[in-house]
Amino acid sequence: MGGMTATGSTDSPATDPSARAALLARLRDIVGVGALLTGDAAVAPHATDWRGRYHGRPLAVVKPATTAEVAAVLALCNDAGMGVVPQGGNTGLVGGATADASGAQLVLNLSRMNRIRVIDAANNTLTAEAGCVLEAVQAAAASADRLFPLSLASEGSCELGGNLSTNAGGTAVLRYGNARDLVLGLEVVLPDGEVWDGLRGLRKDNTGYDLKQLFIGAEGTLGVITAAVLKLFPLPRERAVAIVALATPAAAVSLLGQLQRDCGERLSGFELFSDACLELVLRHFPGSQAPLAARAPQYALVELTDLRANGRAAAFLEQALEEALAQLVISDAAVAQSGAQAAAFWSLRENISEAQAREGANIKHDVSLPISAIVEFLGETDALVARAFPGVRLVTFGHLGDGNLHYNVSPPPGVAAAGFLDALAEVNRLVHDQVARFRGSISAEHGLGQLKREEILRYKSPLEIALMRRIKATLDPKGIMNPGKLI
Repeated sequence: MGGMTATGSTDSPATDPSARAALLARLRDIVGVGALLTGDAAVAPHATDWRGRYHGRPLAVVKPATTAEVAAVLALCNDAGMGVVPQGGNTGLVGGATADASGAQLVLNLSRMNRIRVIDAANNTLTAEAGCVLEAVQAAAASADRLFPLSLASEGSCELGGNLSTNAGGTAVLRYGNARDLVLGLEVVLPDGEVWDGLRGLRKDNTGYDLKQLFIGAEGTLGVITAAVLKLFPLPRERAVAIVALATPAAAVSLLGQLQRDCGERLSGFELFSDACLELVLRHFPGSQAPLAARAPQYALVELTDLRANGRAAAFLEQALEEALAQLVISDAAVAQSGAQAAAFWSLRENISEAQAREGANIKHDVSLPISAIVEFLGETDALVARAFPGVRLVTFGHLGDGNLHYNVSPPPGVAAAGFLDALAEVNRLVHDQVARFRGSISAEHGLGQLKREEILRYKSPLEIALMRRIKATLDPKGIMNPGKLI
């Protein structure tokens, strides 16, 4: 079952040109002429992942505008044994939304399904379709004086369906949770075209299995999420943002604990990044400025929010940082004095990934650990990597408040990235084995896709893998949904 792929008979569209032409004609009838893309030039924007690592060759890209059209497309593909790759904004980092190179898979792009269906301010919910850009969902919530807190660096282009299919994390998990914590109900089209209407805005519903959680984080392997009922929250009226200088990750963990104790639920963001990360951003983003007079080995970006604009967020933050300075937990701090300065501070953190991409190829890891284990993990793993690969540059940053680190390894200065990437498997094994040793996860928020599909077999128990495969076989017996991904 682990190698399940969609296959057909000898006259299937995957092998027979006339059957393929008939399938395309029927797809065109379902979605309209302009919503079916064929030919290399037309499908190219949908055939490569954001990092440029995976290059597919889909038979076509189909762009339905309604749930009924998605259902008709899936029913047709299920009958034909045609693999279907759901796709949203195509901003993923593990190749989960990229077709293979066989020419026998269909990309199902949901970008046309971009309506906000309902805003129920009294119930603090919003119902949105899967193709809504995350930023548009945030704006719709704000128009009702509410907050939808999921926030990612790619929020101007990533789409809700992809966020839910990968259980996206982002910068506000510390206060509001992952994507799965922000969903009350789903509408899902199953592989055979049946539509499950689970769009219920209930916070209590104790009537059996919580089916929505099967599809959140499933990376499109069990069905297609077409809409969701999302939790909304009161819109904060004030925020306070600071960048803090630290000597060690241990100091950062200590500061996090202090802020959680003293600021409570006002603490909405706590990001950690090293001076190597800052150096990359300053180099590749002209106009960026170092936030403090003197450089430090580590930095924390801290954000507090408050429901009232009364200066309490800033007062809480300043008081906590003064105490941390007095206790020598931190060496310096700068509190943003304006919204523009707060945005500039956040850009130093959010631009790290892009700065590293501009610097050149590197070996990325998206891992999570118990916060209590992070200091020991970094100390041990940094030493192991440096010993095994002398001169490498460690570019470590992430959402310390929820234990998520992006532990990236760049080649030594002057070493060609292409040659360094030959060590990918060895570096991954070292880092991921360390993550497992500390009872962590090798994918915190990016998913498995095709990048880590085989890697996860080393770190999940055979029973866990078997249970996932049983669920897959039950919901998608023909294996048409996103073949070659996740399991």
